[in-house]
Amino acid sequence: MSVAVGLCVAGNYYAQPLLDTIARDLHLSSASAALVVTAAQVGYVLGLVLLLPLGDLLERRRLVCGLTLATACSLALSASAPNAALLLAGTALTGLLAVTAQILVPFAADLAAPHRRGRTVGTVMSGLVLGMLLARTASGALAAVGGWRTVYWVAAAAMLVLTAVLHRVLPRYRANAGLSYGRLLRSTAALLIQEPVLRVRSVLGMLAFACFSVLWTSLAFLLSGPGYGWSDGEIGLLGLAGAAGAIAAQAAGRLADRGRTTLTTAVGALLLLGSWWPVALGAHHLTALLIGIVVLDLAHQGVHITNQSLIYSLRPEARGRITSAYMTCYFVGGAAGSALAGLVHARAGWQGVCTLGATLAVLLCLVWAADIVRARRAAAVSVPPTARSSVGDR
Repeated sequence: MSVAVGLCVAGNYYAQPLLDTIARDLHLSSASAALVVTAAQVGYVLGLVLLLPLGDLLERRRLVCGLTLATACSLALSASAPNAALLLAGTALTGLLAVTAQILVPFAADLAAPHRRGRTVGTVMSGLVLGMLLARTASGALAAVGGWRTVYWVAAAAMLVLTAVLHRVLPRYRANAGLSYGRLLRSTAALLIQEPVLRVRSVLGMLAFACFSVLWTSLAFLLSGPGYGWSDGEIGLLGLAGAAGAIAAQAAGRLADRGRTTLTTAVGALLLLGSWWPVALGAHHLTALLIGIVVLDLAHQGVHITNQSLIYSLRPEARGRITSAYMTCYFVGGAAGSALAGLVHARAGWQGVCTLGATLAVLLCLVWAADIVRARRAAAVSVPPTARSSVGDR
């Protein structure tokens, strides 16, 4: 499942180190090229809203295999796209279908014993982290050998192989939501109203992923520019620096099983804010840039995995819909971050990008602090111990 999640989500990130090359090949501005990343994230948001709740309705092995097969087709469309419009269409479809990864995560949580759920989610999510980051390395290397289109052809072939493997090894599993598709979608939105933990954690996830997207959408422009002058292959190798996020995924999952989610969130929020200082210095110092990337990825994954561990404990019968609500907010943040990064970089350069990222990190810290204050005030007026809270033992 961890490998499958990594391959499924990778389709959203192949383009990031190639944006400068794609822009030159298709005669696009940097802001227009950044829309390739935004298209993937917008498609992903639509998939989270429209496809992910189906995990609570349909037999999951059949659903997963159908989505991975369709993903192979959408990647082939991107590979053969003669213009920006078709590339954007193929990228958006790939993003839409990449929600397969988020169907597999609650699937793994359902199959895990309750006392190991956090660790299980962390293990599967480590595959997602590596898929997000190593996709950049793989795409840079493949583009250096055969051009940017080769990346998408190879990815399409990999998804065909993955479809066959998943059909063979996944168990059959059907959740019993007892709802029609329309009622399933409405209940997904209702969960955000009914569950305060889900609301707060969705906002934290949205801001954390916005920070992540601001950095990785802009890096290709910095590293291919006059200050560094790197090739696509060299830019892709920088994705290896972010693989430390996989370590954070495992550690956060274990701490969540021990009830230490307040600690992991606080540390993640502060590290996310602090990471933008070395990232800003990275305009002229590679070592500082590498340190900033590692810290930001560790912080982002620590917050994200903690969020997921908490929301999956809310309503076991609705994990698909809870994932849909949370991840929709999460990728709205990612899409907004990548779109803003392209615009800010075009107008204010790297320092403008870093200011944007730091501002988003400040907002995350403020939301977290406000939730702590709210929870303490609620405790002071003797809230019943059964009431849910997003802090304390959570």
